[in-house]
Amino acid sequence: MMETIARSDAPRGGSMADHATQPHPDDQPVPVVDCALYKHGKRRAGTLPLTEAMDTARTSPDSFVWIGLREPTTDQLEVVADAFGLHPLAVEDAVHAHQRPKLERYDDSLFLVLKTVVYVEHDRLTPTSEVVSTGEIMIFAGRDFAVVVRHGDSPDLRVVRRQLETQPELLAHGPAAVVHAIADTVVDQYLDVVRAIETDVEQVEAGVFSPERTDDSGRIYQLKREVLELRRAVVPLAMPLRELAEARAPGVDPEIGAYLRDVSDHLAQASERITGFAELLDGVLSANLAQLTVRQNTDLRRISAWAAIIAVPTMIVGVYGMNFDHMPELRWTFGYPLVLTVIVIACTLMYRAFRRNDWL
Repeated sequence: MMETIARSDAPRGGSMADHATQPHPDDQPVPVVDCALYKHGKRRAGTLPLTEAMDTARTSPDSFVWIGLREPTTDQLEVVADAFGLHPLAVEDAVHAHQRPKLERYDDSLFLVLKTVVYVEHDRLTPTSEVVSTGEIMIFAGRDFAVVVRHGDSPDLRVVRRQLETQPELLAHGPAAVVHAIADTVVDQYLDVVRAIETDVEQVEAGVFSPERTDDSGRIYQLKREVLELRRAVVPLAMPLRELAEARAPGVDPEIGAYLRDVSDHLAQASERITGFAELLDGVLSANLAQLTVRQNTDLRRISAWAAIIAVPTMIVGVYGMNFDHMPELRWTFGYPLVLTVIVIACTLMYRAFRRNDWL
């Protein structure tokens, strides 16, 4: 359940509810999902007020505070920014979201942006189907704090927190361990989405090469757009993860870097498969358009063949419809049957010729 905390100048002591229900008149409640203090990789019991957790982390060695926020406003995030000394530019990005994946360094702290993706279940892919839904996770990481801001669709980080709390030896590495755990969860979600999209790609491919006459251009184009959106979320993350994995960022020790290299490898797998989807869909779209062209040419040849066959009796009856007095076989008893016989023979010969050349 989401809770709120008061500004950093709220009185210390008391419960979380006391701070939430008795704020200063200028206070802006902050939507906190969880706020916890960790010492030597172990969590202190309960959820702490921000000021108490932060003060303890700064005065106690081998401690840090991990706070999670859900779509805070500018005023709400400023409360946390004042307490942690977050850079104004990073705070602005975290509030407005819609950022591409990136890693920025401000003095001794990091600001990491991750794009999250969720596969949207659907019974059948249509030209308007939504396949992936995106969100964002911003992580501020310093020596003694990790601030996580979530926007849109994203994995439940409470599960990530609980799993990480079962590994105190890893959590003892501080905020870098939080960065790794969240990045690992996000990248694993990429792989899940990639596997789900692979099924859609296979269905579209099968539909294009099926014997049924269908126009799948709309479905292919929509799937290409969704794959492009997924690619925009996944591919740009490669460079930030590489920097973290190589321990070129402050606060990331070599041991956590090794874990981050594994995450980077998984990201590379997802990127390669997404690139493969894009190339395959390009080929499928080209094949679909080629099939449509072939079908149109086939239909045009059939129409032309039937028009040619119909032209024979039309020409003959047109000649005899001119009503001249002196015309061959006009008053002959067998003239009419003869003309009909000529028409039938000529049309039959033309029909067989067109069939032999696959025009009919």
